[in-house]
Amino acid sequence: MTSRLPHTCAAIATPQSATPWWRELWLLVLAGGLLMGLALGVRHVQGLFLLPIIAERGWTRETFGFAMAVQNLVWGLVQPFTGMLADRYGSWKVMAGGLALYAAGLYGMTQADTSPAFVWSAGVCIGIALSGTTFGVVYGALSKMADAAQRSRALGLAGAVGGIAQFALVPAAQGLLVASGWATTLLMLALALAVLLPLALPFQDRIAAVPAPAADETNAANAAGGQPPLLGAVREAFGHSGFWLLNLGFLACGFQLAFIASHLPAYLLDRGMRPADGMAALAIIALANVAGIYVFGLLGGRHSKKYLLAGIYLVRTAAMALFLLLPLSTPTLYLFCAAMGFLWLGTVPLTNGIVAQVFGVRYLATLFGFVFFGHQLGSFLGVWLGGLVFELTRSYDPVWFSAMALGVLAAALHFPIDDRQIVRTGLAPARP
Repeated sequence: MTSRLPHTCAAIATPQSATPWWRELWLLVLAGGLLMGLALGVRHVQGLFLLPIIAERGWTRETFGFAMAVQNLVWGLVQPFTGMLADRYGSWKVMAGGLALYAAGLYGMTQADTSPAFVWSAGVCIGIALSGTTFGVVYGALSKMADAAQRSRALGLAGAVGGIAQFALVPAAQGLLVASGWATTLLMLALALAVLLPLALPFQDRIAAVPAPAADETNAANAAGGQPPLLGAVREAFGHSGFWLLNLGFLACGFQLAFIASHLPAYLLDRGMRPADGMAALAIIALANVAGIYVFGLLGGRHSKKYLLAGIYLVRTAAMALFLLLPLSTPTLYLFCAAMGFLWLGTVPLTNGIVAQVFGVRYLATLFGFVFFGHQLGSFLGVWLGGLVFELTRSYDPVWFSAMALGVLAAALHFPIDDRQIVRTGLAPARP
């Protein structure tokens, strides 16, 4: 076992020399990053589909925005239960099921000719699929299958791989939209997700070397007065004030990112810019995210994660304020997107890391799922209110101001978080 993670993905050491090649940590990082990158990338480019879909279907921005909002809310509501399934039955099964459902949801979007059908496919189906193919399950599996010394950098590398995949998907989706239309583009994305199914197979975390799983289960049961281990872990987390503060802070993150990803291309068109500018904006965000998520993954292993999170929210708020105050131009747009992209998903490994640091990794997918609900509640509000407020006022300005206010609040909420590891005591209840 090595004590330091090398700088290249291919050189990542494995926790055990006897690990099969298909469960080597470098391969897990690559597979998890690609899987997560495509799943998040398809979601990231949904703003490009807003105007083409509503123009053909005769819907409003609120209709599209509500479907995306439902997607985010369902993702958040289902994530804790998806995490429970991954913790209990293995992450690879949940990932494979999520990829299949994602492809089905994209196909359903092409067939939906009414707003309820669109909400069902784009909102409910894809929302459930995202819960099995993104942070909660992928990072949870990687955290279990990497040792503590490698964990932070492995998460950062997986996020960087995912960011590269997201970046590549933006111009690809835009090119397909121009050449083939939105329906054919969605079908091509569905096919790509189906092709990725084998990438879920290496994540056999039920047979991975998890540090002291029996002790973790015993401690969780002790904390809950002898309740079943999973219920004990959940009860322990909900009794911790820092767990609630993470939830509330993550709400701001979801609000900001979902609003920008879904409405920025339309906002730019309203301000007289070209469709290509919207595509470039999303591409720059995705590219800058590659560097940001890797850097914050590294920093999270060396510095206080809660203070890094507070800094991210404050700098995001400043970037949005400058974007609105300065005259809109190609240079100011690109600078804004570079700044926001660098700060885009750096919150995820840091938040995931705090949960692991305080509560351990045994039920990490479940506990992070509950924290992630706060993120997705914010995403629901950001996407839906973006469309609703625009239809009511013909302006996105009130939503921009709300996003900035939430950023300041989120920064303040992270300072009092107690991020010390919980010390558990007591004897395990007698087994029958």
